[in-house]
Amino acid sequence: MKKRSVVALVGAALGVIAVSQPVRADVIARYECSTAGFYSQEPIGDRPDHNLVVQDYVCVGVDGLLKGAVYSASNAVEWDGPKAAIVFGGGVHRIPGGRVVTQLIEGSARAVMKDGKPVGVESSGKGLVKFASGPYAALSGKTVRFVTTTINPIRFTLEFTTE
Repeated sequence: MKKRSVVALVGAALGVIAVSQPVRADVIARYECSTAGFYSQEPIGDRPDHNLVVQDYVCVGVDGLLKGAVYSASNAVEWDGPKAAIVFGGGVHRIPGGRVVTQLIEGSARAVMKDGKPVGVESSGKGLVKFASGPYAALSGKTVRFVTTTINPIRFTLEFTTE
């Protein structure tokens, strides 16, 4: 009888743990990225530290469904001091056998500081898969989340996950 009670208790505990685990988003792609060329920083002129930055970047897929893909993208970001809002962005994921086009819907960014100096940018937000072909066609129309983490001023990681 004691053995049955222990088995039932362990089974119930495992069931509670399994049910209480947060839903894990599927990783579509984890990229290592670099800025492409120079970015333009345009003062808006209505107040100090209010700028528009347009930046191009290129990434290589290191993990996820799009491992091995090349992602070329650009965005425009409105900076207000150390915080920013992504105004527009998106790009094309190129991988043998298919293409995936993403468009950023919303996002925010912040400057990462070390010893009082900017060392990079981190951002997050949502996007939409506007087009997908080949084995990736099922991604069309899906909403995705993205997160970037700075490596240094011109390199960062980018991760896309499904909602």
